[in-house]
Amino acid sequence: MALTQPIDRRLQPRSPANARAVLVAPGLELACVIVDTSAGGLKIRTDRQLALPSKVTVVDIAAGLAIEADVAWRKGAEAGLTLKGQAPLRGLVPSRLLPAREAWVRAGGR
Repeated sequence: MALTQPIDRRLQPRSPANARAVLVAPGLELACVIVDTSAGGLKIRTDRQLALPSKVTVVDIAAGLAIEADVAWRKGAEAGLTLKGQAPLRGLVPSRLLPAREAWVRAGGR
């Protein structure tokens, strides 16, 4: 009996990341890991299964970036996100990214 590989429907190739991050949305701040990235999105893993809002910001702690994204899918503790934009968290940030910057500082960002 041959095992078949799942069909990969992504338009861009994925790159493994394994980066520490924080998922930020109104009323939500949750540690997560960026599992992999592509030009159009990323996959994250949280330590628990929670309902996520449709729009989130992922804070890449090491890179000092706020990544704005839409939740495309959710399966267990993993979620696929479609990228909408990103901005550095060092220095001045737009007011919409203040919660992300505060989460970055609390997580040890400099």
